[in-house]
Amino acid sequence: MTPDDVRAAAERLVQFHRRFAPLFGKDQAQDHAYTYLKGLLCCPERKSIEPIALCVGTGQVSGLQKFIAVAPWDAGGVQDEIQSVFADELAPSAAGTPIGTVGVIDESGFSKKGTKSAGVARQHNGRLGKEDNRQVGVYLIGVAPAGSALLDHRLYLPRSWYEGDEAARRREEAHIPEGTPFRTKPQIAGELVRDVVVTGVVGLDWVTADEAYGQNGELLDELEGLGQRYLMEVPTTTTVWAEDPASCVPPYSGRGQPPRRPSRDAVRSVVALAAGLPAGAWRRLRVREGAVGPLVFEFAAVRAWAVRHRKPGPPIWVLIRRSLEAEPEVKYYVSNGDAATPPGVLAGVACTRHQVEDFLEDSKSYLGMAQYETRSWVGWHHHMALVGLAHLFVVLTRRVLKKKSRA
Repeated sequence: MTPDDVRAAAERLVQFHRRFAPLFGKDQAQDHAYTYLKGLLCCPERKSIEPIALCVGTGQVSGLQKFIAVAPWDAGGVQDEIQSVFADELAPSAAGTPIGTVGVIDESGFSKKGTKSAGVARQHNGRLGKEDNRQVGVYLIGVAPAGSALLDHRLYLPRSWYEGDEAARRREEAHIPEGTPFRTKPQIAGELVRDVVVTGVVGLDWVTADEAYGQNGELLDELEGLGQRYLMEVPTTTTVWAEDPASCVPPYSGRGQPPRRPSRDAVRSVVALAAGLPAGAWRRLRVREGAVGPLVFEFAAVRAWAVRHRKPGPPIWVLIRRSLEAEPEVKYYVSNGDAATPPGVLAGVACTRHQVEDFLEDSKSYLGMAQYETRSWVGWHHHMALVGLAHLFVVLTRRVLKKKSRA
């Protein structure tokens, strides 16, 4: 960025904040929001409350701390307005494209010390491949060709926060709203999607997630009940009906009760289904530009029928993605897209998840996503909403700079 670009971005930040300012309440809270947002964007090193207050604020650490930890402004209201900006500025770029707008469900964890922070517990750390003491959030990110944005988020509370004599006291000390029920991560994901669908500000053409969510039948039921198309990664142990279960009911032998249940002879694992495909079933597609050139995978798509809750489920697509190495990495997906859905569209949806990896990487590396210093439920959601706001500003600024570069 040139000095003129930086000055122009600073002016745009003032205008950007002005749109969201009323959501924070009184003038002082609006000023704190601007300070915190500017700190997430500009502080050169750590982006926690004290450096932000000293580097770009008035130096009043306690005021900024209260703004994040206990102030009454609603993080959900900020997320609603982020959805409106996404719908106005980014989603239109998806109109008329084969894939459209995609909602990606993902989770991210944050290592923490002690036992006081809301939701902290020994939980799996995918990056380290082991358990550590951490908080985990579930996120719904909107992805369009023009950029991505955080549509909603929620902190996961493990079962340990509801078990034992001390659980109620822990929840009270962490300012977790009374009556907040236990929810699994897939249940949280379903609620995030439902809220977006019901609100109707952002139209999601597809929803996708990794196998931790794709293997959850209740979440798939929820999405189908919403009329929401999905493409979800599933583990290798997933089974499907290779033939219509209705055609697999054994013929009546003339003795006893006529059979009603289909024979399971046509049930296959997704691995077996892929292994039985002829060479002509695979199609090589370039999905995006990688760090060292075009990123290419082989894809195959097969119509099948789901096994849901150990019973025959609806007709689905099984998508298989295979890398081109000598020992290829293979991933499997299921989708409720209709039979006319082109396999290339399914492949494109599967590959949108890399943009969410970029969102989390950028937010943690440059926007202080993991550098918050608050233990409360409210504080965690306040911080994440403001990180989502900072990321949205970066996305919109990049668009302006790209247009200028083309000109």
